[in-house]
Amino acid sequence: MTEKTDIRESTPDDVTGIEQLYPEAFPDEDLLPVVRELLAEGSTILSFVGTAEGAIVGHVIFTTCTVSGSPENVSLLGPLGVIPDRQKQGIGSALVRKGLERLKQEGTSVVFVLGDPAYYGRFGFATEDGVQPPYPLPEEWYGAWQSLSLSGDAMKLQGTLAVPKPWRQRALWVA
Repeated sequence: MTEKTDIRESTPDDVTGIEQLYPEAFPDEDLLPVVRELLAEGSTILSFVGTAEGAIVGHVIFTTCTVSGSPENVSLLGPLGVIPDRQKQGIGSALVRKGLERLKQEGTSVVFVLGDPAYYGRFGFATEDGVQPPYPLPEEWYGAWQSLSLSGDAMKLQGTLAVPKPWRQRALWVA
């Protein structure tokens, strides 16, 4: 039986545990630089951790962004990571749901993500074609650029997603 996982907003005391999680969750990608920069941004992100027996087993960041020419409050989901031996236990889903719930309460209208459509589709994310990511994506990634309206209507924004400095690295957007 799996021990209970608590989902909560991260604190500065969680940084070491968060930094240990990403190399385990993504052994073929170095996400630590962007994670560190995002955590240092502070007021422009929401960061949640999943903990079990005092250890961090999952983490997600939602970054406040803008869409060119739009006054709407929007956010970018990512990265999302769960340690390998705790994957497929609902931790990632709980982290995403917690973040989406909080963003909705705070008046965010749309959340964007670059990720697996099969995974993010379960939350209601769908392929985004009105708002472009900061860099052109490889053609084979069509469908991975997705959005979810939190405002209850079928909002269709047009423009380009403007992201804070940590996300302005082409390598994060292209293979």
